[in-house]
Amino acid sequence: MEFKIKAYTKKELALRYFPDSMPRTAVNHLMAWIRRCPSLWQELAATGYEPTCKAFTPRQVKIITEMLGEP
Repeated sequence: MEFKIKAYTKKELALRYFPDSMPRTAVNHLMAWIRRCPSLWQELAATGYEPTCKAFTPRQVKIITEMLGEP
């Protein structure tokens, strides 16, 4: 399925990267990837992202896919 840059909940985006995982596990894996990449974490923070956010904006999704690749 073609990937589209748009707003995604953390669960939606995580399940794109980890389709065979349970939703919570997928989110944990995605966030671990993001935390292990300091430049990605900093760029997300510059857009207003905070760990309590439940969704990513289209701009944040673009940053994530540019640094991690498309799911």
